Amino acid sequence: MPIIKSARKRVKITAKARTRNAQTKRTMRESLKAFSKAVASKKSADISEAQRQAVSTVDIALKKAVIHANKAARIKARMAAQAKAAGVKPAKAVTKKAAPAKKIVTKKPATKKAPSKSKK
Repeated sequence: MPIIKSARKRVKITAKARTRNAQTKRTMRESLKAFSKAVASKKSADISEAQRQAVSTVDIALKKAVIHANKAARIKARMAAQAKAAGVKPAKAVTKKAAPAKKIVTKKPATKKAPSKSKK
């Protein structure tokens, strides 16, 4: 057990973080297993929904730095390959409508001020 006050605090903080990370990782693994079961069932709608959910949980784990970026990319690529092999067409990316162009207002050039007269 640490003696220094800051070390004791770190023990508490890391215990909380470990619990939080374990929960995130568990959720991710459960969604990946659900995706595997959906692929085994060979139902297109179930596969695409499970894939969407699994990708979301992988992205959350990545955002929370529970897994490495390369691992997240590898997991998502494997899921996409499995879904494609099962005959699911890739989902189209959601596009946002572009905001209307704003009118650009240019400022007039600043006028030069006359040098101040200093009294000598």
